[in-house]
Amino acid sequence: MQFDLGLTGLAILIGLSLGFGVITQFIGKAGTRWDWLIAAAGYFVGGVFVSEVLFATATVDDIQPMIDGLAFDEAMLFSLLPGILALLATRYVTGGSPFRRPTTA
Repeated sequence: MQFDLGLTGLAILIGLSLGFGVITQFIGKAGTRWDWLIAAAGYFVGGVFVSEVLFATATVDDIQPMIDGLAFDEAMLFSLLPGILALLATRYVTGGSPFRRPTTA
């Protein structure tokens, strides 16, 4: 397997991941101050997986836009799921989830 993600595509994916992480930090009750970084890492890993594994054989003619090896639209859309799952798991473990009831002592 050969990855063709260039520096421009990688920089765009990192920027999208950091933007996603910052937005998720302000939604709901954060369990830790590092929620944004964990969500951004999940988004980034999902984006790399989608662009370089699921759509690795696609060409510029097959999907648009293809920016320096990054399947832009597909990476933006399908990397939301791993990012959200990473965020929800972190908030559930740290007690910041809005779905968890506070326990009484």
